[in-house]
Amino acid sequence: MNDIVTADSPHRATMVRYTPRQRINHWLVAMAFVLAALSGLGLFHPALFWFTHFFGGGPWTRILHPLIGLFMVVAFFYYGSGMAAENKMQPRDRQWLRQWRDVISNREERLPEVGRYNAGQKLVFYSIVGCLTVLLLSGIVIWRAYFSQYFSITVIRWSALLHALCAFLSITTIIVHIYAAIWVKGSIRAITRGTVTPGWAWKHHRAWFREMMTHAENSRPRSD
Repeated sequence: MNDIVTADSPHRATMVRYTPRQRINHWLVAMAFVLAALSGLGLFHPALFWFTHFFGGGPWTRILHPLIGLFMVVAFFYYGSGMAAENKMQPRDRQWLRQWRDVISNREERLPEVGRYNAGQKLVFYSIVGCLTVLLLSGIVIWRAYFSQYFSITVIRWSALLHALCAFLSITTIIVHIYAAIWVKGSIRAITRGTVTPGWAWKHHRAWFREMMTHAENSRPRSD
């Protein structure tokens, strides 16, 4: 459970947002995603075939791409399984989405109090879960070395189309995710160093801040 800790200096209080295990898992997924995207784009269109040089050429790219993708899916679902409960949509999240003009104008004082993740982050989570599920299933169908012989050419063609579509959606979603992390100052620190300042938590995730303060207060030893 997250709590307030002292870090950086004796006078600088910070809050733990991500544990070392969560950060390592996040960056493993991120690296696998980049490799899967580059290798997949190299196989997708002749104009992008030069991406395959990063993987040892076309044949090696065909071998490595599904293995990288499989690792990414397993790592993400291991990482995401611990986040599922905190990514459930709540009434305040729907209100947050309805006030999208305040969101993009950075008028956070007008928005409902946000928990550990805001509605935008939750939509990214659901989008990646959905895309990776389809990518996994369609990827199995078109994995020629092992499975494609069990499916008709029509199923293979539809699977290839779905695979490309979900790859495009997932790449677009991750670009938005990266932009949002850069846009909200302090977010990069959270996933690299694992901590945020209480001021950051109060400004961007006030309901989560209150929850952590309550937990810290309840965990404090009582002197009777």
